[in-house]
Amino acid sequence: MIRVFPIVSIVLISVLAAMAQNPVGTPPPLVVEDNEVLKIDSRLVVVPVAVVDGNGQPVPGLTMEDFIIKEGSRIQQITEVSAAEKVPLEIAVLFDISGSTDPMFKFEQETAAKFLQEVMRPIDRATIFTIGEEPNLVQNRNVAFESIATIKGLQPTKGHTAFFDTVSAAAVYLRLNAPPKSRKVIITISDGEDNTSDGIRQGNLKIYAELDRQKNTLTTAKLRDFLSERRNAVRLAEQRRTLQKLQDADTVFYSINPAGSSYKLNKISVAGQDNMEKFAVDTGGMAFLPKFLPIDLKSSYESNANLQANTTTLELIFRQLANELQAQYLVQYYSDGDYQLNEYVNLDVTLGGGKTHRVRARQGYFVKEQQ
Repeated sequence: MIRVFPIVSIVLISVLAAMAQNPVGTPPPLVVEDNEVLKIDSRLVVVPVAVVDGNGQPVPGLTMEDFIIKEGSRIQQITEVSAAEKVPLEIAVLFDISGSTDPMFKFEQETAAKFLQEVMRPIDRATIFTIGEEPNLVQNRNVAFESIATIKGLQPTKGHTAFFDTVSAAAVYLRLNAPPKSRKVIITISDGEDNTSDGIRQGNLKIYAELDRQKNTLTTAKLRDFLSERRNAVRLAEQRRTLQKLQDADTVFYSINPAGSSYKLNKISVAGQDNMEKFAVDTGGMAFLPKFLPIDLKSSYESNANLQANTTTLELIFRQLANELQAQYLVQYYSDGDYQLNEYVNLDVTLGGGKTHRVRARQGYFVKEQQ
């Protein structure tokens, strides 16, 4: 009779020793058997989560035991939670300098610069992009005072707007250049409209080519519907492509629309705000739509009064942004799901233990190849 118990014991001891050496927060080890390597496939998922109380103030001191993350209906095992004060902040500021921006350009610069001065620490870095006819990286990762000087030196233009391409470029930049385990945030000051990104331009060319083939068969009303439907389809395709770039970079998107309530005046402006709200909701950020007052009135007294009121409104928004960033945790886990590449996975992030604080987190992620 062949005795196998000693062999099983040796294998069991080896496995237990390997488990003991495997630190918390790392993937399972490789299992080697008869010179054949069996790789246990695990996928690290990073979820920035902001937690604030009923007054919008940061909630400190939360741990792994406080968070619950589900993929669909399956609870995931969290391996690490890092609080905001322990994690570097990487901010990409996207400033719209195109002809679609509001005339209050100067005071937007001043308030954004003040925000960076207040929120950035020595370990934090800011990157500055402008949104114009094409994405323009005007400043690589740098400290607060350099970033402030860059923002104050920006000049508006009267060109077109490559909104999607600029958001995508910023997300890719953060993914490739931000340090590991940093909190990545994009703050966009724009109306979200786009008329010259590559996908939009190519899509419109296809629309007009199709229109040329069908123009003799369409009534005026059908022509209008045709253009509206096709253009919206192109926009939504670019919206999804850009959202995937944001999700792949584990980036939270925030936006401030200088157009305020006047965005409702036309469909293009409504679509622009929809773009920013989609990015904000899906990544766990916020899309601010302040009610700015006109500052180009005939009465200089009324214009100055409105400017002061607008400045106060914008300062309140940036203060809320600062609270959000101070309330942000970086929650990590290894997914146990079996998904296809580029498949979208829904996430649900809550707090356990009866806690009723407000939680803002990404709504899902696109499955990507592990680096």
